[in-house]
Amino acid sequence: MGLVGDNSGVRTFRGAWSLAGIAAGAAGLATSYFVAMALTLQDSPVVAVANLVVKLTPGRVAHYLIERVGHLDKPLLLLGIFVVLAIVFAWAGRLARRTWWAPAVVYGALTVFAAVAISRERGATTVDFVPVAVGFVTWLVALSLLTEPLRRAELAASRPAPVADADVDRLETVPASSGHGRRTFVIRAGLIAAASVAVALAGKVVGRKRRQVETSRRLLRLTQVSEPAIPRGAQIGVEGITPWETPNASFYRIDTEFVVPAIEPKDWQLRIHGKVDREITLTFPELIARQFTEAWVTLCCVSNDVGGDLISNAWFSGVLLAEILAEAGPHADADAVLQTSDDGWTCGTPLSAMTDGRDAMLAVAMNGDPLPLEHGFPVRTVVPGLYGYVSACKWVVDMEVTNFSKISAYWTERGWSEKGPVKMSSRVDVPRSGSEVPAGAVTFAGVAWAQHTGIEGVQFAVDGGEWTDAEIAAVPSDDTWVQWKGVADVEQGDHLVKVRAVDKSGQVQTGVLQDVLPDGATGWDSADFTCT
Repeated sequence: MGLVGDNSGVRTFRGAWSLAGIAAGAAGLATSYFVAMALTLQDSPVVAVANLVVKLTPGRVAHYLIERVGHLDKPLLLLGIFVVLAIVFAWAGRLARRTWWAPAVVYGALTVFAAVAISRERGATTVDFVPVAVGFVTWLVALSLLTEPLRRAELAASRPAPVADADVDRLETVPASSGHGRRTFVIRAGLIAAASVAVALAGKVVGRKRRQVETSRRLLRLTQVSEPAIPRGAQIGVEGITPWETPNASFYRIDTEFVVPAIEPKDWQLRIHGKVDREITLTFPELIARQFTEAWVTLCCVSNDVGGDLISNAWFSGVLLAEILAEAGPHADADAVLQTSDDGWTCGTPLSAMTDGRDAMLAVAMNGDPLPLEHGFPVRTVVPGLYGYVSACKWVVDMEVTNFSKISAYWTERGWSEKGPVKMSSRVDVPRSGSEVPAGAVTFAGVAWAQHTGIEGVQFAVDGGEWTDAEIAAVPSDDTWVQWKGVADVEQGDHLVKVRAVDKSGQVQTGVLQDVLPDGATGWDSADFTCT
């Protein structure tokens, strides 16, 4: 990496700026890959980009490549993407010599392209974009660390150099600070390169078990599981309303660990013990050999704000907990079950909610497929009518039948209430807040829920006027949400619509505002809109 003079006479390192760009680029790819594997996402951003390229490739071109290179087309595509990225990274490094913001623009463009690829590939949630964001930040930080000594060395080299003899003015020497900058660059480049390799290898190790378990999940055949069929009349037929069935990829997630468990079905066991007549240990084959139950169940997080989206509805398949607990024989004075996840997370669930006839189950499938890893594969608990923090134990491996007075759990230790029944609530989906709609007959629509009690009716009010009964769709049970719609004549101008629900016990949803802590939010959801 010798010193040469450029056209301006300023001494620089041959190719060092390009090398800095490539090293910084590799670091960003490595960190994004590691984060993708640690978050147990299906693919890294680079693979998502490759998949998008495949989708955008014209049919004739794709056919030609398949004929010419066969099974090597995907590895060659990935290699081609890495080559293109190396060129772009080298260019970004050269741009950094002129200005600090030009590489940021290049990195920003790459980030946007990767984000588009991920959204097209997987119907992404917010979590899917985290690796891309981490990669972008890594690019900026690594490039800054590598170009700073180069910039300092060039500045030192541009100063007038001392001469050895007045008659020999060509015997210039490089200032000492230039050599120091060169050494700093080499050291930093070496450290960043080594760290990139280590991080990439760590990501491979972290992701290996997930890939193995994901393969087992795809090959798993659950013969008792049926495909979901949306109940007749459950959809109200309004564009923009929340879909009745939540796709697995869009189902809300709340995890307390950075890396979610990856458990092979053959390795899973559930121990039921404590205040029981007979301790039970269930293996996965023993569990799926039992009689299955299937039901639509709406699950909700206690952290769901008024009008929030931490609520989803799916078709769950599994084995009723009441039957399994009956075999264990809970003691008459027991009132709680302390559930423990494979990752150590705990929740205390009322024993009565698991045994009173509701569809409380050990679920193994969701929307007709084996549970996704991030939703508890191979087995999770589903208990309708309770917030997830006291019932929905993913990757469940232990159940201790006990008393609430003798236990504490993950969220109750952090100030949340003990039993967590879901509070009745409702939401406006149409029109969205801030939207513009034509004046006249305006359609309002949304969802309402009161799990294990059921929704009797929904009412809406425009601009503080009288409450008007809405039409509600049919539901298969009291454990799911219900869609609603209503129509009202609204004049031009700015307006506000509010919604409230009535459950089957006759209780009207309260308009008193309460925060999510300690036992769930209350209040009426609203949407502001403009009629034109």
